[in-house]
This record gives sequence, C-alpha cells and structure tokens, in this order.
Amino acid sequence: MIKKEYNVIGVMSGTSLDGVDLLYVTFYREDKWKFKIKVSETIEYSKYWFDILKELINTKYEELKRIDIAYTKYLAKIISGFINKNEIKGVDFICSHGHTALHQPENNLTLQIGNLSILANLLKHSIVCDFRVQDVELGGQGAPLVPIGDELLFSDYDFCINLGGFANISYANNGVRVAYDICPVNIVLNKYVEQLNLKYDDKGQLASEGKVNEDLLFKLNALPFYKKTFPKSLGLEWVNQQVFPLIAPFELDEKTILRTFVSHIAIQIANEINKKKDVRVLITGGGAYNTFLINEIKKRTSNKIIIPAAEIIEYKEALIFGLLGVLKHRNEINVLASVTGAKMNHSSGKVFKI
Repeated sequence: MIKKEYNVIGVMSGTSLDGVDLLYVTFYREDKWKFKIKVSETIEYSKYWFDILKELINTKYEELKRIDIAYTKYLAKIISGFINKNEIKGVDFICSHGHTALHQPENNLTLQIGNLSILANLLKHSIVCDFRVQDVELGGQGAPLVPIGDELLFSDYDFCINLGGFANISYANNGVRVAYDICPVNIVLNKYVEQLNLKYDDKGQLASEGKVNEDLLFKLNALPFYKKTFPKSLGLEWVNQQVFPLIAPFELDEKTILRTFVSHIAIQIANEINKKKDVRVLITGGGAYNTFLINEIKKRTSNKIIIPAAEIIEYKEALIFGLLGVLKHRNEINVLASVTGAKMNHSSGKVFKI
C-alpha cells in the first residue's frame, strides 16, 4: 500500500569494515522527501567476522555460498538486537544493503552477502534488499546507488562526497545527476595503519607525521582509472591489482605511505570539486573525521567544505538505503541510469514479504 509516511530500518555494511550501520527512520512526503532519524547505532564486527569479510575477495564461490547463509543469520541477530534494545515497534519494512563480496560489473557479476530470504523469516519483518544485481543485469556498474538519495534528500549541496572505503561523488551535471567513485580512501589507509596495530589513523595524526614521497605520488596520480570518464566504480579487486603492487616496491615506512596517500586522495577529490566554483561540498563517511585529510582537501579548493552533524556523517548511506527500500516498495525509480550506465532508470531490489 502506498503511504505518505514510512517507518523503516536502514542497514549498511561498507568496504572499510567498520561494522554494521543501522538506523530507524521515518520518511515522509511534503513538497519533497524528508526524514527524521529516531535512533542509530553501529555494531562493530567481531574479530571472527572481520577476518572472514576481509578475505572474501580471495574466497572461492562455493565457499561464498556457505558464508552467505552464515552471514545472513549473523546479520539477522544484529538487526534483531537493535530492534529489541531500542524497543522499536511499527516497522513497515527493513532495507538492507548486505555486504559486498564480489563486484566485477565488467564481468556482469556483483554479489552482496546477507540478502537471502531467510533474513525475513528470522526477523519476522518484510525485507527490501539486494539493490545492485538488477542494475548490473541492465548493463550498469551496480554502483554507486546513494546518488538518488543525494538528489531527493540533499539537493541543497552542489557536491555530495562520501569518504569510506572509497571516495565517491554525486552532483547535478546540466540538470542530470551523475556519480562515480573517485579513489580509494580507508580501504588503503587502514591497511597500513593495521600494520602499526591500530584500527584507524585518529584524525590523520600518523599521516601528518610522515613526508610525501613524490615519486609514489606521481605514480598513484597516473593510474589509468583517473583518466576514465563516468560512469565508473572501484572495488577491492582493483586496489589489490593496481594500488598495493604499486606501493610495495618503494619499501616505505607506514607514515610515509599514509602521508603520500592522503595527498593522493586530496588531489583526486580537488580535481573533481574544482569543476565548479563557489559551491557547497557536503562530506560524509568515516573519512570526514580525518581532520588532516579534510585540511589537505581544503588547501586545494576555494569551495566551501561542509562537515554535517555526526548522525549524517556516520549514517547517511544507511539512511539512503532505507529510502531506496521505500522507493522500491512504491515501485518508483531508485537507481539512475545517468549514474550507473544502465540501459534505463529502474526500481531495483528484492522484496521478501512476511
């Protein structure tokens, strides 16, 4: 049934493996879509699941099927715990991204684990999930999917950038929404921070203590991906093939690598946002807390960089996957062909009803 107001739970797990982001939110229509976040939480992965998810890229497809079942059950426990802890009632449905195991759109392949029908059975709630597959089947990249939310919820900003495992950008280009991945961020930074027995570089302090290796920086900026036009997207496969093998031969200490890669990120982001002048740039995702990185971006642009409230920084993607579920429920467009390169705009996602 089409309604004016929906109470949904949005669920997101990103490539940086910070944990599972959950939020309970109400979406309602006035002159445009609006939202009110009621409660939000990130559930950190156990070491067991962190180690499994980190190695998905190296896991055989048959084993991935087994992991998919186990992860779906694990995700159901996390979501159930969130519902019970916060005494949430009146949920219309749960909207879940799952966790990306494989993303090779050039091979017509994308797999997000945690999207099996047993999720609905275990939670006793209707589920909207698995948003990427249909887009790849329609010739698209299957990513990024968040830009429809930027269009409908955050159109006051000229650029929307998320700094997670990867940096991605969304903006209106001559009235048409476009979006694409810019470069890796935490998926690379965290690898080298972990070598120092830390989970992340707090505020970019470690990177700030290093020195830029100009030769490495030049080679990073010369990677062919950056010359491609959109639509385009990145995955861990690309990082493993293109980035880590490029860095390794330099045999640099971690702080030098971190400092150099932060410069690389800032340069690539500035290249994108400087396509327009005197505009507002919204930055969200875990990288928004990397003060050193944000300052390096600011040094390279005259545009206004806006860091929103923590709730939006941390939960914007979970919020928008909640909206994608609402749009799917209403059979309205939730994936833009101008963004993914698919044959047409479409309403994507699987629905498991209870």
